[in-house]
Amino acid sequence: MFTRFAARRSGKGGGAVRVSLFITCLLDAFYPQVGRAAVELLERLGVQVDFPMAQTCCGQPAFNSGFHDEARAVATTLLDAFANSEYVVAPSGSCVAMIRHYFPRLFAGTPRAADAQALAQRTYELCEFIVERLNTTDLGAEFPARVTYHPSCHATRGLGIKEAPLKLLRAVRGLELVDLPYAEDCCGFGGTFAVKFADLSAAMGVRKVENALSTGADVLTGLDMSCLMHLQGLIGRQGRGPRVLHVVEILNSRGGAA
Repeated sequence: MFTRFAARRSGKGGGAVRVSLFITCLLDAFYPQVGRAAVELLERLGVQVDFPMAQTCCGQPAFNSGFHDEARAVATTLLDAFANSEYVVAPSGSCVAMIRHYFPRLFAGTPRAADAQALAQRTYELCEFIVERLNTTDLGAEFPARVTYHPSCHATRGLGIKEAPLKLLRAVRGLELVDLPYAEDCCGFGGTFAVKFADLSAAMGVRKVENALSTGADVLTGLDMSCLMHLQGLIGRQGRGPRVLHVVEILNSRGGAA
């Protein structure tokens, strides 16, 4: 798991900018390599990265299912964990959208309302932070492959993040970025939506995979590993399709082929 790696690396980097990494439940449990890549990339950019071990879930699954009291109880752990953070950065548009847009609503009228508002204002998705706060687009990455990008709903619609990841990908040496047909169509995951409406979710995902296949891309990438996990599962069932990688894995690459 990522937490073992983070315990050894937390606080390294020594840069003027301090970032607390919010790893998210999904990445910690299933895709720790994405968290490691995020830490290595930020440290390479001169950022001091720490990992508050008290962090847990942002509460989004409970919130989306209508259990707001339970979501608030879980979300309180993040208010405490990141209370002293200069910036909070996560490689996840979905969880950042939860903090930025729904924490202020979730805690409105409670003693923690100001804390929730403050955390929302200093929380960023990773690509957004690199481009808009660090004013950087060329990360020195090299990734010789044909790549297509899936713009997840939470990142594009919830956070308005459209150009930042594309600017970073276009600066990667050896990478050919190809447009994904009907790119802004939802992949069908939607968190609890995939559980409640499994058939519809799968059908939407199959269409997204077909569009990715039509590009001839070696790699399908995006900001949200939840969406990519959904698509990766469908690709696996079909037995054909591009590799699936989180965008940070590409941005942290120094020449690994697809």
